Amino acid sequence: MALTPTLAPGALEAMEAFLSDHVEDAGASGAVLGLSGGIDSAVVATVAARALGPKRVTCLHLPIEGTGARDRQDAQRLAERLGVAYVARDLSKPYFELVDTLAPRDRRSRGNVKARLRMVALYAEANRRGALVLGAGNKSELLTGYFTKWGDAGCDLLPIGDLYKTQVRELAKELGVPEAFLEKKPSAGLWPGQTDEGELGIAYAELDQILLGLELKMADAEIARRTKLPAQEVAEVRARVESTSHKRRLPLVCKLGLRTVGVDWREL
Repeated sequence: MALTPTLAPGALEAMEAFLSDHVEDAGASGAVLGLSGGIDSAVVATVAARALGPKRVTCLHLPIEGTGARDRQDAQRLAERLGVAYVARDLSKPYFELVDTLAPRDRRSRGNVKARLRMVALYAEANRRGALVLGAGNKSELLTGYFTKWGDAGCDLLPIGDLYKTQVRELAKELGVPEAFLEKKPSAGLWPGQTDEGELGIAYAELDQILLGLELKMADAEIARRTKLPAQEVAEVRARVESTSHKRRLPLVCKLGLRTVGVDWREL
């Protein structure tokens, strides 16, 4: 039997309840999210509009050098279609000022600056509106560490964080997300020509099968047999998941007291 992640019945309803309940519990006015022009944020915006009502959702498009005109157009058109508030703020000027000041050493470091600057912009808007920030990270990205710590991972709620990328695509079709989002190559938009699969070195269709095998606690040999993928590829994905575990944890606290935050302090 193949290892193919599929969308569980009732997943959409569970996500809507998740958003509605947590926004209400926080006493927030609504939600703010970055609408990049990609499929993940398009799905989050659509689910948020359904769960909270369009008037309680604000979408920010935050271009920085190299952001394509098509992404801007697609983001604005989706916001108009959903009836949510849409704000566009070009962050190129503060980005270049930060680059001049901080002198990041390479392209990846500069990409991290972009992601963290967008996080700052989203929280500034959320603070202004008394809202929560929604992230658009999916399970494939979270497990492989394919995100910027305190950047695109900096948010209050991750509605699609338990959906693999292939499941996000399935949900997008169910929601009627425009084809323009479905046909694009996934990209974090950190530099011109950058794609997720190019950086990961594996297609999402293959990656998600391996990750599902890991989730089911299968041995590498069994995953390779079930997926018909090279054993070396399976081993590399497992190694990546293990080596990026630090990105999925809060900062570690040195335990000195009776009960310690992040160690044995249980939140209500």
